[in-house]
Amino acid sequence: MTSSDEQNRGNLKPIPDTKDAVAVALHHAEEADFAPKVVAAGRGTTAEQILEIAFAKGIKVREDANLAQLLSAVDEDSEIPLDAFAAVAEILVYLYRANGKAPPGHEKSQKPSDQRSENIQELADVLAAKWRRDNGAKE
Repeated sequence: MTSSDEQNRGNLKPIPDTKDAVAVALHHAEEADFAPKVVAAGRGTTAEQILEIAFAKGIKVREDANLAQLLSAVDEDSEIPLDAFAAVAEILVYLYRANGKAPPGHEKSQKPSDQRSENIQELADVLAAKWRRDNGAKE
């Protein structure tokens, strides 16, 4: 197995060779009561470095150009915008399941796997409500 193969294990796509690449890294603590945060974002060489680090550490990477563009406009260490909650919730639900866990507030016995979209929507709604509360918006 080559170094490149090792970096890409567990990820569907190789590191892009384009200077137009955009990459965003998010962080969300399971026990925390806040929305996911953008912890790194970049274009071109910086994006390639973010992806290289993710691949090297075995971090799952998802390709979504529209979401990456939206999140790359967010300041680092800032919570994701409300417009990104549904897409990010879908990613989080996938990651929880891939790691053998249930999303926060959902026990495996409560929700059968065929109700995935309901779990995603519920998680997006919870994140949106927290964002509105923290930012003084009315629900």
